[in-house]
Amino acid sequence: MNILIMNGPNLNMLGMRETDIYGHETLGDIEAKCRQLAAGHDMELDWFQSNLEGELIEKIQLAVGKADWIIINAAGLTHTSVVLRDALSLFPGGVIEVHISNVHSRESFRHISLISAIAKGVIAGFGASSYYMAINAIPNLHSET
Repeated sequence: MNILIMNGPNLNMLGMRETDIYGHETLGDIEAKCRQLAAGHDMELDWFQSNLEGELIEKIQLAVGKADWIIINAAGLTHTSVVLRDALSLFPGGVIEVHISNVHSRESFRHISLISAIAKGVIAGFGASSYYMAINAIPNLHSET
């Protein structure tokens, strides 16, 4: 099984930005743990981060026929990008939306996700563990389909 983990704008700054909200782990730390978990489930993992909306969309399109699942932390684009949502809705595999912080306990504009409606599920508020929970869920979700 192949999974693609996608990370949106500013997530490359984890570990140094708003550590009271996002913690001290870097995106590299999270990637390393995700790769370890994926290998334990016999999954191939592709990891991607971009600050550019168009690059994220292109990566989704390239994943068609190659990835079975996309785990996405679209960061601020979660609340604003119709085109990112449209690209994800065209992906034939499963989509899991993740967030490090509990977006529902933050500013009201973060309460609305354009992605949630087309995702198999949403995991938010568990720090970096949100990613790990998504990876661990996939084998059970895959067996249901």
